Amino acid sequence: MAFASLEGSGDNEALAEINMVPLIDVMLVLLIIFMVTAPLLTHAVKVDLPKAASVPNITRLDNVQLAINGGGQVFWNGEAVDAAQFAARAKAAATLRPQPELHIRAERTTPYEKVAQVMSEAARQGLVRIGFVTDPSAAR
Repeated sequence: MAFASLEGSGDNEALAEINMVPLIDVMLVLLIIFMVTAPLLTHAVKVDLPKAASVPNITRLDNVQLAINGGGQVFWNGEAVDAAQFAARAKAAATLRPQPELHIRAERTTPYEKVAQVMSEAARQGLVRIGFVTDPSAAR
């Protein structure tokens, strides 16, 4: 910080310095405010995902209807299948031309892990056209 001297040199120019102390004070106050309010913004939000509104889609005969119940049991066109049967049927369906779509219907209580496993296995076997089927009346 520069001070004016008492010598009579005749230099009467203004000193141009920014006083940083008030700026630092404001910055520290803002820092404390953000530190206090930040933990209040990290609250969990409960989400109920399986509700969806959709337009009814006409299902072609060559599409595969895959249902998964709440217990994780998989049904291929209404017939219960285990993991090995599902893999074999998915591989056979992947070789068909044109390739059929896989329409997945999962119950509301089905764990997402099971749905992800079924989708992963279908993609691994070569089925690339996978879609989800929802009940439009459930959203009302």
